[in-house]
Amino acid sequence: MSHFPALRPAFEQLLAAIAPGDRIAVVGHARPDGDCIGSQVALCRVLRARGADAICVNVDPVPRRLAFLVGDTPFRVASDFLPDGSKPDGWRAIFVDCADHARAGKRLAAAFLRPLGCVDHHLSNAAYAEHHVVDSAAAAAAEILAGLFLDLGLTIDPTCAQALYAGIATDTGQFSFPSTTHRVFELTGELIERGAAPAVASNELYAQESFAKLELLGRFLASLRRECGGRVCVGMLRRTDFSETGAHSEDTEGLVDYARSIAGIEIGVLLEERPEGAKASLRARDPAMRVDQVAAIFGGGGHACAAGLNVGETVDQLRTQLITAIGAHLGRLDTAGR
Repeated sequence: MSHFPALRPAFEQLLAAIAPGDRIAVVGHARPDGDCIGSQVALCRVLRARGADAICVNVDPVPRRLAFLVGDTPFRVASDFLPDGSKPDGWRAIFVDCADHARAGKRLAAAFLRPLGCVDHHLSNAAYAEHHVVDSAAAAAAEILAGLFLDLGLTIDPTCAQALYAGIATDTGQFSFPSTTHRVFELTGELIERGAAPAVASNELYAQESFAKLELLGRFLASLRRECGGRVCVGMLRRTDFSETGAHSEDTEGLVDYARSIAGIEIGVLLEERPEGAKASLRARDPAMRVDQVAAIFGGGGHACAAGLNVGETVDQLRTQLITAIGAHLGRLDTAGR
């Protein structure tokens, strides 16, 4: 049985373009999540097994709670890989879980203007690489890679299996999001057969929280306000919330889900104040909400149920503009009978 027959030719062409000894940077997005790190680890290991000199490169370090996925997989941060804005010498790149160049950060986007490949599952993918392996119906980039590795009979070692399993588990909300399909469970079953350990993944991902993150969660919960007739819940974190609790940017992972989890709420929003501007994460219960369309208004993107954006405005300005945009978006959906 083939899991991704439509993507197989593109992925085979991508692999055929890489000869033994070729230097390949597997690039992920800024503030990497489980799908990003898991996909990077897995693809890097498969490429190395095929003889390529592959490494993983990110603008940000591997988050603490995801470090267990790395094993002996080589990881570099962009500032070390490309010191002083230098260009990569002899390196080509495959971007994973990146809808566009900007998600990888300015340094890596500038270094690889036309990546060799892109493996992604975002609805807003901008088709910016030579070889596109993209399926917006997939729950995770890790799901795509797992399916293609199995379809092509590529070696999946235990570290690779665990990385792919964690990528799928995190991007499906522990198998609770609408993107969780029969194929997802088929693939994760195959990964368990090859060494993935669900109990280990669950413990590392969800049972090792820092006290600082819990304090940050408390502040986020205290900031929650219902908007748009009670259909939207918005929470905000300011820079002082991070400095006073000792929390880091990676500690916001999963917080927006609390806003979405409230009965009657259709869209949950997390706003973050940053030195360079403001960030918003949007989550919806129903794919019909198309929060990616709201994010696109502000230059962002993502999925029908999960999207994000970054702007230069203050977090207070963004809050006002975003609530107005979401209200108008909901009005259009209501008019269309969705």
